[in-house]
Amino acid sequence: MDPIRYTLSFPAPHTHYVEVTATVPANGAAVEMMMAVWTPGSYLVREYSRHVEAVSAESPDGRELAVEKIAKNRWKIATGGGPSIVVRYRVYGREMSVRTNWIESSFALLNGAPTFLTLADGVVRPHEVTAIPAEGWARSVTGLPETGEPHRYVAPDYDTLVDSPILLGNPSVYEFIVDGVTHLLVNEGEGGVFDGARAVRDVEAIAREHLRMWGSLPYDKYVLLNLLTEATGGLEHRNSAVLMASRWATRTRKAYVSWLELVSHELFHVWHVKRLRPIELGPFDYEREAHTRSLWVIEGITEYYGNLLLHRAGLTTRDEFLEALSEKIESLQTTPGRRVQSAALASFDAWIKLYRPDENSPNTSVSYYTKGCVIAFLLDAMIRRGSGGTKSLDEALRTAYGIYSGSRGFTPQQFRGVVEDMSGRSLAAFWSDAIDGTAELKYAEAIDYFGLRFTPETPRPGERQKAWLGALTKIEEGRLVVTQVKRDTPAWKAGLNVDDEILAIDDFRVRADRLEQRLEQYSPGQRVSLLVARRERILDLNLTLGAEPMRLWRIEMDPIATPIQAERLNAWLKGTVLQTS
Repeated sequence: MDPIRYTLSFPAPHTHYVEVTATVPANGAAVEMMMAVWTPGSYLVREYSRHVEAVSAESPDGRELAVEKIAKNRWKIATGGGPSIVVRYRVYGREMSVRTNWIESSFALLNGAPTFLTLADGVVRPHEVTAIPAEGWARSVTGLPETGEPHRYVAPDYDTLVDSPILLGNPSVYEFIVDGVTHLLVNEGEGGVFDGARAVRDVEAIAREHLRMWGSLPYDKYVLLNLLTEATGGLEHRNSAVLMASRWATRTRKAYVSWLELVSHELFHVWHVKRLRPIELGPFDYEREAHTRSLWVIEGITEYYGNLLLHRAGLTTRDEFLEALSEKIESLQTTPGRRVQSAALASFDAWIKLYRPDENSPNTSVSYYTKGCVIAFLLDAMIRRGSGGTKSLDEALRTAYGIYSGSRGFTPQQFRGVVEDMSGRSLAAFWSDAIDGTAELKYAEAIDYFGLRFTPETPRPGERQKAWLGALTKIEEGRLVVTQVKRDTPAWKAGLNVDDEILAIDDFRVRADRLEQRLEQYSPGQRVSLLVARRERILDLNLTLGAEPMRLWRIEMDPIATPIQAERLNAWLKGTVLQTS
């Protein structure tokens, strides 16, 4: 099958454009070309074609060919009867995210979906890419298979092309070998600040722990594109990932652990989503949404293991791991939307909710990352308890991987069946309540099994609880403006609205930067008059102050845990199981 051959050039990268020339095989009087509207791993229709300009075409001998745009992301191009055509277009790239393009004078990040037009005939064919770095750029790095020629790569099909971002510029590249396989940590923007040598040592430790968990590496090269651009995010690919972080991330413990967690999360996806996946996530239709009710499985469980394998690799302490798990539980339990939207529905609605949050999102929705992570913790405990400690969620995932990875995919029922087989019991009630329903999760069994306990935060002796409005605010041009009101808070009950400007409490003006100090003058339960401006109208609201919430969901080891509970805890945190007698 003849390939599509692309050439990428950057004659003026400071203008944020890449120029694309594609030699396209032709058949018949005309061909249709399309651009993807979304990219796998980021579940939102992003209309990438809005950044495409000046699509033109010509025959191999230079004759101009007619081009007609026939849909938002499709072009019909006359062939002139020849065996191939040459298509030219420009793409604007200045959106700093892991799922879009960014082009500037010092580097370019190109993702496949927002860059490459392809034939819309559905035929599987190779796609070759030749990148011409801009003046002053020395390298191009990607997970695409190399051809032996500098900056020239070949993808066996369009799926691989979309799944292989390309970084061009002058990044710092660190190489290490795990199980005979080359891994690259590619840092763009170190700036003499980010500690690349330390980072690559720890990334190697993470890779080795993931290998221990899964048993083998499913790729022949892995590329971690780490853009230190003061942005955030991560996106997994089949043999690579794109991260965005701060160049200062290695300077503080909290920031560095957060970066390592992101590395671990995206690497876990190599097995758990890129190969072991819900049946709906492949083959892809790049022009329509791919709805699945199992994002809580692939993202939530990955969130759980991202932290757990980081600890097993020796890169976080036990207290740090338990604190990370506590924060997930706390986040879930303080989100009112957990009683409105199930984990399955949150997965299905990702296309219209997760990536399009608004001020009311915490009241109506739940993150399948967060709830899925907490569910994974509970499932791990259920499997270990049900099997007498001889099996774990680790083994359930490996078993599912052996059955459903590759081209097959799993249904929700099939994944649940594997987990139930491991636990040795029916979990029908759990699936109904925790996955398909909105009942409160039950933690007692897991906490008891591992010898843990919740230690709710309490006021210090003599310390008074602070009064609380229950609204989030920001200072906007010197005004104190409400940005969020959670369900069932004092502000919610009093009728305070997002975008209200808070003017006064009990007839005394509140300066924009002094709300917290003013609330310190009150006690929970006091009734106050809240003066606000709403679209230039002055309103007086009666509000009963609440008590500022204290942390209720912090997990720690129980000091009176039994030896068997301690043994279970150690097995869980070390990635082992109990030995049968």
